[in-house]
Formats: sequence, C-alpha cells, structure tokens
Amino acid sequence: MNKNNYCVIMAGGIGARFWPMSRTSHPKQFIDILGTGRTLLQQTFDRFMNVCPKENVYIVTNDMYKEMILEQLPGITANQVLCEPMRRNTAPAIAYAAYKIREENPDAKLVVAPSDHIILKEDVFTDVILSAINAASRNDWLLTLGITPSRPDTGYGYIQFEESRPFEEDERIRKVKTFTEKPNLELAETFLASGDFLWNSGIFIWSLKSILKAFEEHLPEVDTLFTKGAGKYNTSEEETFINEIFPVCKNISIDFGVMEKAKNVHVLASDFGWSDLGTWGSLYDIRAKDENSNALVGENVMTFNTKNCIVNMPKEKLVVLQGLDDYIVVDNDDILLICRKTDEQNIRDIVNAVKLEKGDKFV
Repeated sequence: MNKNNYCVIMAGGIGARFWPMSRTSHPKQFIDILGTGRTLLQQTFDRFMNVCPKENVYIVTNDMYKEMILEQLPGITANQVLCEPMRRNTAPAIAYAAYKIREENPDAKLVVAPSDHIILKEDVFTDVILSAINAASRNDWLLTLGITPSRPDTGYGYIQFEESRPFEEDERIRKVKTFTEKPNLELAETFLASGDFLWNSGIFIWSLKSILKAFEEHLPEVDTLFTKGAGKYNTSEEETFINEIFPVCKNISIDFGVMEKAKNVHVLASDFGWSDLGTWGSLYDIRAKDENSNALVGENVMTFNTKNCIVNMPKEKLVVLQGLDDYIVVDNDDILLICRKTDEQNIRDIVNAVKLEKGDKFV
C-alpha cells in the first residue's frame, strides 16, 4: 500500500436535515442508520483501509466529538483527530489537515471525503479513488468525483464538464466547466437532459502540493494563518495555535473558496452506488420497502391505506398509521416528526425554529 496516500474524513457536521435522529449531541455520522452494526463514520473509515494505511487517516471534527470518534475508531490515535474549536466550513477544515500533513509528508496525496455518505459498490469506489490518486500524482489537478445522475434531484449540487478529449490517465476524467448549487426542478431537468452534468459528490483528490498552491493563490488569508503553524503541528503547541487562529479564520467552503475559482479543476465521472444520505428521502431510496412502498423501521409498526412513507420508530413502540401517502414519520426519544417527503428540504428551517422557540434541548 502506498504510504504517500492519505485520507481526510470530514466529521464535524450536525446533520440538521436528518433531525430528529441526528442531534447536535449525536449527529448522523455516529449512528448506525442502515442497521449494519457499523456507524456511517466507521463504514467510511473501513472503506479507506483499501486506499491508505490506518495511520494516514485523519478525522476533522468539532471538539465535542473527539471522544466519540476515538471510541468508534479504536485503531487511530488522538493525533489523528483534528479538533476545530468552532465551525468555519470546509476550507479551513481541509487547510488544517493539509498543513498538518505537510509537516509529516510533503509528498502526500490526499483524498478528502465526508463521513456520512453511502457507497454501495465498495470495490468500484476503491478503483475510482486509486485511479484518481494516480491522475493527481501525475498532474497539477484538483480532482473531484462526479456522480452520473439518475434523476433531476434538487438536493445536490451539479458539475458541468467540458466536452473535451478524454485524458490518458482515465478516460472518465474531464475538465470542469461550471459548478451549480442546488437548482430548482426545472433547471435540474435541463441538466439531466443535457448529458454533460454530474452530481457533486463532495469527494476530492489532489496532491498536497496542488492544494497548498491553491490555498496560496485563491485563499491567501487562510494560507497565511495556517502557514504560521509551521513547526507547531504534531507537537504540544498545535492545539493552542489552532484555538488562536480559528476565531479569525475566514468562514468559507472549499467549493466557493477554491474549486469554483481554480482553472485546474477536473471531475471523474463515477457510478458506485453513491448517496450523500443528506435527507430522509435519500434514506428512503436505499431502504427496503413493503408491498405499499413503505420503508419501515420498528417491530410494531402497523399501516392501513398508507404508502410511499418512511417510518422510523423505536422497536418496542406500537405505531398505527392510517391514510398517509409520501410522509416522513420519525420518533426519536422526546421528539416526533411528521412531515411530507416533498417538504424535507424545510427540515433545517424547522430545526432553527425549534431552537428559537424551545432552546437547545430538542436540537
């Protein structure tokens, strides 16, 4: 296994759109949502054992989740858990990992991936990642994985690629033309029909040298801050340094800060059974269904004239549903959510309203 391969897993989110199962104190990446016996974080970690040594896996997270990560991933050390004192979006999180890894291995090749995605075709995924690493090793490219879309989904970002000649490293690689955030349905249908758009997976591959060069060029204020930490990373001074710079670090995503500005961005078109598992609807898509297309969790759920619903209940609770069509019904501890699946993008707003009205207890 190539010891220059590194993986950075992003595990600091709270998964608000998966509320109430995902709560601030215990977000979705730490939950066994699929009932496999492994949490989403553990599955992600396992997946990258085919890509890099376990000591080359770094987890970027929030301070409050450090102990949970060390408990769920007993094979890693505390030095591999990078704790942000506050959320500053993905660009500072990735910068923290990149500048820390530079102290250890300036020849590193990085894969950056969220901790809460579903990958159904593990072998295909590994092959795609290794091919992307190979391409990034030979070129000054910022690579991202694009997913061949199967429907005009409004919950994903889209990547448009140029109709250029395939690259010899991998004929699935194309130069990126544009990025588009979550479109409306009409625009998503246009994207799907055009044939030159992919879903944005949020998985990135690049050499350490290429991403550091990109930070220097496109986010110089972030580069300046993290460069000051040279000699402090991987020492007892690291935590104090990070706690000092994060409050003044720019709050910006890697997409806005780097990927949409850089001219050397490429996408590798992929199909490995991917879902970002961002919403209840995405979980509904991959769960087994009954004869009425209901995805049911709970040993005592009874349905009458109910179809196309996703239901998540404690196994001992008797739940009777009558006359529902296309609903989300979730009972989690002291919260019951009943919401149309078509309105699931509003759950984040619902969580904000609950926080304003009821405080932090229920979020």
